[in-house]
Amino acid sequence: MKLPVIKHLQKNNDVEKLNHTMEVLESFCEHRSVKENEMDVVGELITNLAGAVEMDKLIQEGMSEKDAANTFAKRVLGSIDQ
Repeated sequence: MKLPVIKHLQKNNDVEKLNHTMEVLESFCEHRSVKENEMDVVGELITNLAGAVEMDKLIQEGMSEKDAANTFAKRVLGSIDQ
């Protein structure tokens, strides 16, 4: 997860485009010839895309960009700790 990348994706893309990109990447990973290290990279990309979607949702609900980024980061870190 790279917060600067997530912020960039959120600012420069609409949610529909981000969701479509995640669907394509997930489909890519389903192919049997995709190697483990490739899946790791795609997983990181999907995490950043999902973060951008979540940040956008928080901003649409009235949260500032900074607070949305911090809230998302805390959720991710909280889920890792469990």
